[in-house]
Amino acid sequence: MACPMCGKPTVKAYRPFCSGRCADLDLAKWFNGSYAAPSTDPEDIEAAIDAIEAATRTPPKPQ
Repeated sequence: MACPMCGKPTVKAYRPFCSGRCADLDLAKWFNGSYAAPSTDPEDIEAAIDAIEAATRTPPKPQ
């Protein structure tokens, strides 16, 4: 199995990576959003935010 970051053979202690450095590089990509799926419809995000804000502003109905 090859390291997904550099292509070198993997090391059992860091599998699927070859070293702690490559594992850290991969983790950094997750943290900075490099692996995030791009949004193709930002209007849906705005609509969801507006709906959540409206729901939290609406006082509860008396029972």
